[in-house]
Amino acid sequence: MFNEFWGLGFALFNFVLLLIMYKFFGKTGLFAWVAISTVLANIQVTKTIEIIGLTATLGNSLYASTFLATDILNEKYGKKEAKKAVWLGFSSLLIMVLVMQFGIKFIPADSDFAQSSLETIFGLIPQIAIGSMIAYLASQHLDVIIFEALRKIFPKDSQFWIRNNGSTLLSQLLDTLIFTSIAFWGVFPFDVWLQIFFSTYVLKFIVSILDTPFGYLAKMITPIDEK
Repeated sequence: MFNEFWGLGFALFNFVLLLIMYKFFGKTGLFAWVAISTVLANIQVTKTIEIIGLTATLGNSLYASTFLATDILNEKYGKKEAKKAVWLGFSSLLIMVLVMQFGIKFIPADSDFAQSSLETIFGLIPQIAIGSMIAYLASQHLDVIIFEALRKIFPKDSQFWIRNNGSTLLSQLLDTLIFTSIAFWGVFPFDVWLQIFFSTYVLKFIVSILDTPFGYLAKMITPIDEK
Protein backbone atom coordinates (compact mmCIF):
# COMPACT_ATOMS: atom_id res chain seq x y z
CA MET A 1 0.00 0.00 0.00
CA PHE A 2 3.03 2.29 0.01
CA ASN A 3 2.43 3.59 -3.51
CA GLU A 4 -1.23 4.32 -2.78
CA PHE A 5 -0.51 6.37 0.36
CA TRP A 6 2.55 8.01 -1.16
CA GLY A 7 0.56 8.86 -4.30
CA LEU A 8 -2.23 10.43 -2.26
CA GLY A 9 0.28 12.51 -0.33
CA PHE A 10 2.03 13.52 -3.53
CA ALA A 11 -1.23 14.66 -5.14
CA LEU A 12 -2.14 16.79 -2.12
CA PHE A 13 1.40 18.17 -2.02
CA ASN A 14 1.07 19.23 -5.66
CA PHE A 15 -2.15 21.12 -4.94
CA VAL A 16 -0.64 22.87 -1.93
CA LEU A 17 2.33 23.96 -4.02
CA LEU A 18 -0.04 25.22 -6.72
CA LEU A 19 -1.91 27.36 -4.17
CA ILE A 20 1.37 28.72 -2.80
CA MET A 21 2.44 29.71 -6.32
CA TYR A 22 -0.92 31.40 -6.81
CA LYS A 23 -0.81 33.21 -3.46
CA PHE A 24 2.64 34.69 -4.00
CA PHE A 25 2.64 35.22 -7.77
CA GLY A 26 -1.02 35.47 -8.78
CA LYS A 27 -1.97 34.35 -12.27
CA THR A 28 1.72 34.47 -13.24
CA GLY A 29 2.27 31.72 -10.68
CA LEU A 30 -0.47 29.64 -12.31
CA PHE A 31 1.13 30.14 -15.72
CA ALA A 32 4.46 29.03 -14.27
CA TRP A 33 2.83 26.02 -12.62
CA VAL A 34 1.31 24.88 -15.91
CA ALA A 35 4.67 25.16 -17.67
CA ILE A 36 6.67 23.42 -14.92
CA SER A 37 4.14 20.65 -14.33
CA THR A 38 3.68 19.88 -18.00
CA VAL A 39 7.44 19.39 -18.44
CA LEU A 40 7.96 17.39 -15.23
CA ALA A 41 4.91 15.18 -15.82
CA ASN A 42 6.28 14.18 -19.21
CA ILE A 43 9.56 13.18 -17.59
CA GLN A 44 7.83 11.27 -14.79
CA VAL A 45 5.60 9.41 -17.26
CA THR A 46 8.59 7.36 -18.44
CA LYS A 47 8.37 5.49 -15.12
CA THR A 48 5.74 2.79 -14.63
CA ILE A 49 4.46 1.88 -11.16
CA GLU A 50 2.03 -0.57 -9.57
CA ILE A 51 -0.85 1.21 -7.85
CA ILE A 52 -4.38 0.13 -6.86
CA GLY A 53 -3.49 -3.27 -8.30
CA LEU A 54 -2.80 -1.95 -11.80
CA THR A 55 0.17 -0.90 -13.89
CA ALA A 56 0.21 2.87 -14.27
CA THR A 57 2.56 5.60 -15.37
CA LEU A 58 3.93 8.19 -12.99
CA GLY A 59 3.09 11.84 -13.52
CA ASN A 60 -0.70 11.59 -13.52
CA SER A 61 -1.34 13.71 -10.44
CA LEU A 62 1.18 16.35 -11.51
CA TYR A 63 -0.32 16.52 -14.98
CA ALA A 64 -3.87 16.59 -13.62
CA SER A 65 -2.97 19.63 -11.51
CA THR A 66 -2.54 21.64 -14.74
CA PHE A 67 -6.27 21.24 -15.36
CA LEU A 68 -6.99 22.73 -11.94
CA ALA A 69 -4.67 25.64 -12.76
CA THR A 70 -6.44 26.38 -16.04
CA ASP A 71 -9.85 26.04 -14.35
CA ILE A 72 -8.80 28.60 -11.71
CA LEU A 73 -7.58 30.93 -14.45
CA ASN A 74 -10.85 30.49 -16.32
CA GLU A 75 -12.88 31.02 -13.16
CA LYS A 76 -11.08 34.14 -11.92
CA TYR A 77 -9.54 35.72 -15.02
CA GLY A 78 -11.53 34.44 -17.98
CA LYS A 79 -11.31 32.08 -20.93
CA LYS A 80 -8.57 34.08 -22.69
CA GLU A 81 -6.12 33.68 -19.80
CA ALA A 82 -6.89 29.95 -19.50
CA LYS A 83 -6.14 29.44 -23.20
CA LYS A 84 -2.92 31.42 -22.82
CA ALA A 85 -1.83 28.99 -20.09
CA VAL A 86 -2.64 26.03 -22.34
CA TRP A 87 -0.38 27.36 -25.08
CA LEU A 88 2.34 28.18 -22.55
CA GLY A 89 2.33 24.58 -21.32
CA PHE A 90 2.46 23.29 -24.88
CA SER A 91 5.35 25.60 -25.77
CA SER A 92 7.29 24.60 -22.65
CA LEU A 93 6.95 20.92 -23.49
CA LEU A 94 7.99 21.48 -27.11
CA ILE A 95 11.07 23.45 -26.05
CA MET A 96 12.06 20.76 -23.54
CA VAL A 97 11.81 18.04 -26.20
CA LEU A 98 13.86 19.97 -28.77
CA VAL A 99 16.54 21.13 -26.33
CA MET A 100 17.06 17.69 -24.80
CA GLN A 101 17.28 16.00 -28.20
CA PHE A 102 20.18 18.31 -28.96
CA GLY A 103 21.64 17.71 -25.50
CA ILE A 104 21.84 13.92 -25.72
CA LYS A 105 23.61 14.11 -29.09
CA PHE A 106 26.72 15.63 -27.51
CA ILE A 107 29.54 13.11 -27.15
CA PRO A 108 30.03 12.59 -23.40
CA ALA A 109 33.40 12.87 -21.66
CA ASP A 110 35.11 9.73 -20.37
CA SER A 111 34.21 10.80 -16.83
CA ASP A 112 30.50 11.24 -17.66
CA PHE A 113 27.99 9.06 -15.84
CA ALA A 114 24.69 10.64 -16.94
CA GLN A 115 24.52 9.98 -20.67
CA SER A 116 22.94 6.52 -20.54
CA SER A 117 20.32 7.68 -18.05
CA LEU A 118 19.49 10.75 -20.14
CA GLU A 119 19.22 8.60 -23.26
CA THR A 120 16.90 6.17 -21.47
CA ILE A 121 14.60 8.97 -20.32
CA PHE A 122 14.75 11.45 -23.16
CA GLY A 123 15.11 8.79 -25.84
CA LEU A 124 11.52 7.84 -25.01
CA ILE A 125 10.43 11.43 -24.75
CA PRO A 126 9.78 12.18 -28.47
CA GLN A 127 7.07 9.52 -28.88
CA ILE A 128 5.68 10.28 -25.46
CA ALA A 129 5.88 14.02 -26.06
CA ILE A 130 4.12 13.82 -29.44
CA GLY A 131 1.29 11.90 -27.80
CA SER A 132 1.29 14.27 -24.87
CA MET A 133 1.30 17.43 -26.98
CA ILE A 134 -1.57 16.29 -29.17
CA ALA A 135 -3.53 15.04 -26.16
CA TYR A 136 -2.66 18.16 -24.17
CA LEU A 137 -3.86 20.62 -26.79
CA ALA A 138 -7.05 18.69 -27.52
CA SER A 139 -8.01 18.00 -23.90
CA GLN A 140 -7.03 21.37 -22.42
CA HIS A 141 -8.95 23.29 -25.06
CA LEU A 142 -11.90 20.96 -24.51
CA ASP A 143 -11.59 21.58 -20.76
CA VAL A 144 -11.74 25.36 -21.27
CA ILE A 145 -14.73 25.07 -23.63
CA ILE A 146 -16.70 22.71 -21.34
CA PHE A 147 -15.87 24.79 -18.25
CA GLU A 148 -17.16 27.93 -19.98
CA ALA A 149 -20.32 26.13 -21.14
CA LEU A 150 -20.99 24.75 -17.67
CA ARG A 151 -20.51 28.20 -16.14
CA LYS A 152 -23.48 29.43 -18.19
CA ILE A 153 -25.62 26.58 -16.87
CA PHE A 154 -24.22 26.53 -13.32
CA PRO A 155 -23.05 30.12 -12.67
CA LYS A 156 -23.12 30.19 -8.85
CA ASP A 157 -19.89 30.19 -6.85
CA SER A 158 -21.16 27.18 -4.90
CA GLN A 159 -21.45 25.28 -8.19
CA PHE A 160 -17.74 25.54 -9.00
CA TRP A 161 -17.37 21.82 -8.24
CA ILE A 162 -19.71 21.03 -11.16
CA ARG A 163 -17.76 23.24 -13.55
CA ASN A 164 -14.41 21.94 -12.33
CA ASN A 165 -15.19 18.23 -12.23
CA GLY A 166 -17.45 18.17 -15.27
CA SER A 167 -14.90 19.83 -17.54
CA THR A 168 -11.89 17.97 -16.13
CA LEU A 169 -13.35 14.45 -16.09
CA LEU A 170 -14.58 14.67 -19.69
CA SER A 171 -11.46 16.34 -21.07
CA GLN A 172 -9.14 13.94 -19.27
CA LEU A 173 -10.94 10.94 -20.75
CA LEU A 174 -10.06 12.33 -24.19
CA ASP A 175 -6.54 13.15 -23.01
CA THR A 176 -5.96 9.61 -21.72
CA LEU A 177 -7.25 7.96 -24.87
CA ILE A 178 -5.12 10.09 -27.22
CA PHE A 179 -1.99 10.00 -25.07
CA THR A 180 -1.88 6.28 -24.30
CA SER A 181 -2.71 5.39 -27.91
CA ILE A 182 0.14 7.45 -29.38
CA ALA A 183 2.73 7.09 -26.61
CA PHE A 184 2.35 3.43 -25.63
CA TRP A 185 0.56 1.57 -28.45
CA GLY A 186 3.03 -1.07 -29.63
CA VAL A 187 5.43 -0.30 -26.77
CA PHE A 188 3.58 -2.57 -24.33
CA PRO A 189 1.46 -5.69 -24.93
CA PHE A 190 -2.25 -4.88 -25.41
CA ASP A 191 -3.25 -6.09 -21.95
CA VAL A 192 -0.61 -3.86 -20.35
CA TRP A 193 -1.66 -0.93 -22.57
CA LEU A 194 -5.28 -1.46 -21.51
CA GLN A 195 -4.24 -1.48 -17.85
CA ILE A 196 -2.26 1.73 -18.36
CA PHE A 197 -5.22 3.39 -20.10
CA PHE A 198 -7.70 2.31 -17.42
CA SER A 199 -5.45 3.02 -14.44
CA THR A 200 -4.33 6.36 -15.87
CA TYR A 201 -7.91 7.57 -16.20
CA VAL A 202 -8.93 6.18 -12.81
CA LEU A 203 -6.02 8.00 -11.17
CA LYS A 204 -6.87 11.22 -12.99
CA PHE A 205 -10.50 10.75 -11.93
CA ILE A 206 -9.47 10.43 -8.28
CA VAL A 207 -7.09 13.39 -8.49
CA SER A 208 -9.80 15.51 -10.13
CA ILE A 209 -12.14 14.82 -7.22
CA LEU A 210 -9.36 15.60 -4.75
CA ASP A 211 -8.56 18.93 -6.37
CA THR A 212 -12.06 20.37 -5.87
CA PRO A 213 -11.50 21.72 -2.31
CA PHE A 214 -8.29 23.36 -3.52
CA GLY A 215 -10.24 25.06 -6.28
CA TYR A 216 -12.55 26.58 -3.66
CA LEU A 217 -9.54 27.64 -1.60
CA ALA A 218 -8.07 29.33 -4.68
CA LYS A 219 -11.31 31.29 -5.12
CA MET A 220 -10.85 32.61 -1.57
CA ILE A 221 -7.21 33.57 -2.05
CA THR A 222 -6.20 37.12 -2.94
CA PRO A 223 -2.70 36.97 -4.42
CA ILE A 224 -0.13 39.25 -2.82
CA ASP A 225 0.45 41.19 -6.04
CA GLU A 226 -3.28 41.92 -6.39
CA LYS A 227 -3.84 43.43 -2.93
